[in-house]
Amino acid sequence: MASDQQQARKATVTTPGDREIVAERVFDAPRDQVWAAYTDPELIPEWWGPHGTTTIVDRMEVEAGGGWRFVTKGPDGSETAFRGTYREVTPPERIVQTFEWEGMPGHVSVDTATFEDLGDRTRVVSHSIFHTAEERDGMLGSGMEKGMNETFERLDELLARQSG
Repeated sequence: MASDQQQARKATVTTPGDREIVAERVFDAPRDQVWAAYTDPELIPEWWGPHGTTTIVDRMEVEAGGGWRFVTKGPDGSETAFRGTYREVTPPERIVQTFEWEGMPGHVSVDTATFEDLGDRTRVVSHSIFHTAEERDGMLGSGMEKGMNETFERLDELLARQSG
């Protein structure tokens, strides 16, 4: 059973439009530290992906026009890959990138992440736009919210280790 603190740590997920998903989460770390976790290819494997998975950074060029590709391995040995292109990188405030699961090529969302400085905490807001309502609904139905919350729990653990 989740504690009150764990419940409070879940991301807030809303759907303000029929092609949008907005996720918001506050992390107990300064903005520069959270930004580094999102943009350092050495740190991505420490937190990216649900519990029990490992992530390999195949490519990560964090600059406008640069590409990224992560391969996630499940506990059963299965692999799934995600890729995209960075459209805008404004340290330490904002990243705009495309996001595509290679299992469904051609279904690409545009994701904008903003990093709000709250002193010793950081609010990250991710805004995803899909081509169609069906693609947005497919993402919601895929277990995205559960996987995202597990990923954010792993990020909490990394940030705590770095601070400790």
